Amino acid sequence: MDGSNLTGFPLRTVAPYRALLSIAATLLMLAVAPFAHSEGAKVKAGTLTCKGQGKVGLILGSKEILDCTYAPADNRPARKLRGTITNVGLDIGVKGKSVMVWGVLGSTTSLPSDALRGSFYGAAADASLGLGAGAKVLVGGNNKSVVLQPLSVQGQTGVNLAVGISGLNLKEQ
Repeated sequence: MDGSNLTGFPLRTVAPYRALLSIAATLLMLAVAPFAHSEGAKVKAGTLTCKGQGKVGLILGSKEILDCTYAPADNRPARKLRGTITNVGLDIGVKGKSVMVWGVLGSTTSLPSDALRGSFYGAAADASLGLGAGAKVLVGGNNKSVVLQPLSVQGQTGVNLAVGISGLNLKEQ
């Protein structure tokens, strides 16, 4: 082993930057989290897990296709959804495969089947240098009454920095 990682840079060079980018992403999410609000969205209705195949940041934005699974909290069968996430803002670099997990908050634990269909918008921050992390707090859905609250920080690989506004459009598969 020559002391390098996926980026090809020596580990002693990469580690300080990865930590700095992770701290910046965390601070941004803490600053914008209070603004992600939807009337009545207070009860955990389930979990939404989305897997992305990667993207290339085009400086002012990017777009990625996601395969998602919604697992309702009331033990109804899981549903498959197809998502498209669009980021607008600073977005530079290449990001590999990723997994995002959100808690789905609504006014009831039994959301109507079409509640997740539609568009969600909110703040986002991602940073990668080899391995990386990110988070997105999103509000929307069919009646604009659902909040997607990050349950875990998004895991990803690549060399990427993205800060801005994200839009997620979900539809049934």
